[in-house]
Amino acid sequence: MLWFGDRRPPHRPNPEGTTMIEARSLSKRYKDKLAVDNLTFQVRPGVVTGFLGPNGAGKSTTMRMIMGLDAPTSGDVTVDGRHYHDLGWPLHEVGALLEAKAIHPGRSARAHLLMLAESNRIPRRRVDEVLELVGLTSVAGRRAGKFSLGMGQRLGIAGALLGDPGVLLFDEPVNGLDPDGIRWVRNLLKGLAREGRTVFVSSHLMSEMALTADEVIIIGRGRLIAQRPVGDLLDQSAQRFVRVRTPQPDILVAALDGAGATVGREDDGSLTVRGMDATAIGDLAARVQAVLHELSPQSASLEEAYMELTEESIEYHGAQPMVAAAAGGNR
Repeated sequence: MLWFGDRRPPHRPNPEGTTMIEARSLSKRYKDKLAVDNLTFQVRPGVVTGFLGPNGAGKSTTMRMIMGLDAPTSGDVTVDGRHYHDLGWPLHEVGALLEAKAIHPGRSARAHLLMLAESNRIPRRRVDEVLELVGLTSVAGRRAGKFSLGMGQRLGIAGALLGDPGVLLFDEPVNGLDPDGIRWVRNLLKGLAREGRTVFVSSHLMSEMALTADEVIIIGRGRLIAQRPVGDLLDQSAQRFVRVRTPQPDILVAALDGAGATVGREDDGSLTVRGMDATAIGDLAARVQAVLHELSPQSASLEEAYMELTEESIEYHGAQPMVAAAAGGNR
């Protein structure tokens, strides 16, 4: 636990299953740009909820509205039924890392955290606790303006954790961190969720979200595309397939085609079968007397499932690279 001494913040997470962050028909317009469009979702305690979407999808704007930094054009968003500006002691209830460099560059890491602690009635000893937790004790006296991107991220995380809040928001928390730092953040987020806290984190690193998030909210062009557990998202992806190896591929392929499955032949001789599960493939192989050496269901990756869902919502497409042959072979 991250309690500091015997002092507990005045508000703790509700029992698991109670909504801690709720957006209802949330919209935000900047002149002629609709950044968030009628967005409705819930973020529950006890799980890590990933917030995913292409660049320009409205993720950062949504997080800013949760924190009261931007006012909705319409709709509403609350933390445990209250608006952020109605919270008596915000750092005790909601911690956020939205912009790691939003720190006075002339202040040391310790001075920055002490300022936050004093203004929120947090014991001074808590500053040293979070500095140790994020690995910045040895540089606590250094000016924040001299910090690397990764060190700035760690200081931002320390600020979010300072009041030991029940709700935590992180916007790209692993940005600038090395592999060890990324693993540390992953374990930290999962540990915070296990304590019953609400953990809401945005990231562009699909491989990391696959290891960290229990549930994902995916938006595109400001609209909700999906909210579901990661496992369900992968199971429902069209990218799922069954890998099959057989010494009689022609016989089995003909039977699979006749049964309506989609079959691909890989360079290593295996078959990729879509549209039929492993049990049905095994039964079919038995009927046509095709020997099986492998029959293994393959889940889609989170990246594949994400790209499948967001393809129509990507605003900024780069041009495909020109291959040498298409360019006449010249360099």
